[in-house]
Amino acid sequence: MSPEYLGQLASSLSGGLQYTVGLFFITIILSMPLGLMFTFLRISKNRVIRGITGGYVWLMRGTPLLLQLFFFCYGITAIPGIGRYLVMGRFESACVAFVLNYAAYFCEIFRGGILSVDQGQYEAAKVLGFSKWKTTRLIVIPQMLKVSLPAISNEAITLVKDTALITAIGVTEVLYFAKAAVNRDVNAMAYLVAAAFYLIMTYGLTVLFRWLEKKYHY
Repeated sequence: MSPEYLGQLASSLSGGLQYTVGLFFITIILSMPLGLMFTFLRISKNRVIRGITGGYVWLMRGTPLLLQLFFFCYGITAIPGIGRYLVMGRFESACVAFVLNYAAYFCEIFRGGILSVDQGQYEAAKVLGFSKWKTTRLIVIPQMLKVSLPAISNEAITLVKDTALITAIGVTEVLYFAKAAVNRDVNAMAYLVAAAFYLIMTYGLTVLFRWLEKKYHY
């Protein structure tokens, strides 16, 4: 296989990076704070709120992400009365599906991290005169994030690979161009180049989270 052909493939596939990388950052930036909000609702003393949030988490984690993509891209417009007001582009639909899906996973990750904080931390903060909000912000959340880092790392790496799913709804990301090149040239080399793209991105995330885990290991 000539270097020129590999260079052409890499150049062609890089055209889809804007959607792959864009979807990754939009999902991370929006789903993590949304997941944290759901976490506090999930551990609320209000049974109704806990039930609604638990149902949402069960639904998003219990159905395939690909199915959710199809729903937000094609099915949401069929909702009687409001469907016509919810029309979105394919990439926007993908962003909504990914953010809502990953928020459910981050909700459970953060909930596990909060439950791991020793009860004595709350009691000590109360003795020191900390308000509930101050205790949560300065004591609970930092410890929760430290405990949750390995799981967050795993979800971030999974997210990079999951971005390939949006090719199913016609978004021109990396795998979309790889499939087009394979069909055009009758050569599977484009899939290997696409795999290299994903491996480079996941390796960068692995190094980043390894550094963060080492930095906050105390």
